[in-house]
Amino acid sequence: MTPRRSRTLPPRLLAGCAIPLLLAACSGNQPSLAAPSPTLGPRPASPAKVEIVQPTASTMVNGTTLHVVLKLTGATIVSQTTTDIRPDQGHLHLYVNNVLVSMNYGLEQDIPVQPGTIDLKAEFVASDHAPFNPRVWAPDVIFTVKS
Repeated sequence: MTPRRSRTLPPRLLAGCAIPLLLAACSGNQPSLAAPSPTLGPRPASPAKVEIVQPTASTMVNGTTLHVVLKLTGATIVSQTTTDIRPDQGHLHLYVNNVLVSMNYGLEQDIPVQPGTIDLKAEFVASDHAPFNPRVWAPDVIFTVKS
């Protein structure tokens, strides 16, 4: 009988698989108040409020890059990911048409956009990138991008 070799995947292949899985896990179609996964433990509530300052609703935007400005009150953004979560510390996630496009550590950034109607969402999440309970969403901003 021939001994079996164990095979490992090349690091580049592993990274290529892990990133889409992480993004899929962090994205969602609608805000959910469902109970978190038991492996995360109970999720705290956050006093934070997040708002999309720019762009404003119903505006017309030209180009392929959108400058996004957010306002965060009641909490601070931290740059390190940790499982030692606090209700007043975390990160920002941006969604374009319900697709997670950015896990951001600042209040301003440029993101790529395509022509059409855009539904922009922002969520303040805990330092482990998982949501608070209840989730902290900015009101959606819907606008149009011209080519």
